[in-house]
Amino acid sequence: MSTRYPHAVPGAPLVVFDFDHTLYDGDSGSHLFKWLIERAWWRRLLALLAAPVAGPMVAFLPTRRAGISVFVWIGSVGLHRRRDLEALIDRYVQQHTVAIRARLLPIALDVLHRHREAGDRVVVATGAPPALARAILAFVAHEDVPVVGTLVGPRLGGVVAVRHCHHAMKMTMLREAGFTGPVEWAYSDSSADLPLLQAAIRPVVVNPKAGRVAMFRRVLPAGAPILNWGCPGRAGDPVAAPAGA
Repeated sequence: MSTRYPHAVPGAPLVVFDFDHTLYDGDSGSHLFKWLIERAWWRRLLALLAAPVAGPMVAFLPTRRAGISVFVWIGSVGLHRRRDLEALIDRYVQQHTVAIRARLLPIALDVLHRHREAGDRVVVATGAPPALARAILAFVAHEDVPVVGTLVGPRLGGVVAVRHCHHAMKMTMLREAGFTGPVEWAYSDSSADLPLLQAAIRPVVVNPKAGRVAMFRRVLPAGAPILNWGCPGRAGDPVAAPAGA
């Protein structure tokens, strides 16, 4: 059962959390679509054939949505409706509850809890499908926060990403979803979230790649925290885990 929190009133501070490498140790979308692809040998073969082209596309911002869509399509071909994918997402989360729970970062969840206890308007904005982050937070972490994420839709007999919640588009999609007003706090690991972090009054970088720390210090306000919330292999000043974690 979800914990009861004060109702966030209009005008309360807006707090935005990224999901992957911020609340969750890893790339949740990649984990989901790896599972979808591994359901059948022919999907695995298609993914291997597509990897030399689609893999490098994922690494670059201008082509990232197209590259991701290739693997999303391979994992979902045969599905014709978004709710068919959402049903598979629910099955994936239920079958992998223990592994997913181990990837949720206790320090991150504690910070999220404290914002909710303060009555802040808390939203998760992620490049993953919103149904995935929502299912993980509801089924595994027992959190019922709103989620804004990448929109998917039918194409060529499968499902692809039609609007990637990423970089400047993340801010656009947040505003369109009704999360207006200044962003008081923003938490993210990624340089792709610079539009969000730079829009925030209090940006907090968490679990960044070591090679990105100098860039964050250069482009964000002096003294902006750069923290590690218990994400192995990532940089940032370590933070003690909450009692009982």
